[in-house]
Amino acid sequence: MPTHEREITEPVDLCTPDGRLDPRAVGWTRRPLHRANLRGWGRAKRWEYWGFVTPRHIVGLVASSLDYAAVHGVYVLDRETGEEISRDGVVPFARGAVFPDRSGSGEASVRGAGFAVGVRQGPSGSRVRALVPGVVDLDVRVPLPDGHESLGVVIPWSARRFQYTVKDVGRPVHGRLRLPSGDHEIGDGAFAVLDHGRGKWPYRMTWNWAAASGPGLALQFGGKWTDGTGMTENAIFVDGRLHKIGEELDWSYDRSDWLRPWTIRGARVEAEFRPFHEKVARTELGVVGTETHQCFGRFSGRAQADDGTWLDFDGLTGWAEEARQRW
Repeated sequence: MPTHEREITEPVDLCTPDGRLDPRAVGWTRRPLHRANLRGWGRAKRWEYWGFVTPRHIVGLVASSLDYAAVHGVYVLDRETGEEISRDGVVPFARGAVFPDRSGSGEASVRGAGFAVGVRQGPSGSRVRALVPGVVDLDVRVPLPDGHESLGVVIPWSARRFQYTVKDVGRPVHGRLRLPSGDHEIGDGAFAVLDHGRGKWPYRMTWNWAAASGPGLALQFGGKWTDGTGMTENAIFVDGRLHKIGEELDWSYDRSDWLRPWTIRGARVEAEFRPFHEKVARTELGVVGTETHQCFGRFSGRAQADDGTWLDFDGLTGWAEEARQRW
């Protein structure tokens, strides 16, 4: 049941010298091989999103540059009490934001609007630091296990509009989370998810994203934003090994009640997602606006590996979301 999509196995540049999408970059990878050599100003988007799920907390951290602004955010959910902490910051013209052109190497750092975020990446893994004084102080290490694979994929809307993403799901993580309520150790039972993004986006876009992890198995599903491009960001990971799913999946959920069960289905995926918490984020700044409903919950169902074996994933914890962007 292997995917029809082209697997890239050698390093490649994302763009040609004139800034257009290089056709040789369109495909998917098991480890980061693309150099995001973006050129031009105005439509380029660069971000690092890290999600951490622990037995006690769910943490989301985003550092981004949209050319005309840097947009940063931190979110913490206490799974025991339901208490949320959420802070966002905007820095005009993305001052103080530095992003490497390769995933898994170099350093990303942002400063401004009350945020200080640093991500150091190397062959052995990543260290993630985030400080919002009086709100959140996060210091974690995310090791890269031997043989661990991630999903890299280029989505080609056109020669001038395209996105390179790396979805790295189910990484181990350990460290410390300091909140006003006290210090919390991150380790046993925790996992990390990376969403590395580089590209040039259309003005208006909607996407779905789901990620979850448990012992020996992780899920990565997407939808809407890849429709009609010939590429998907769908995969499962079995003991760290990537099984690419090339078909678009059918997402079903109730936009009037986000906490009702969701379904995600295809020839190789039969998933149900039952949320236990909804995070809502809305921003309206004239011509620019976002609305995101990110639900945290548990998955049940099954998915098919490349060799045809069906794998059950009942009880995996993670999230599913819908995001609508004007940017």
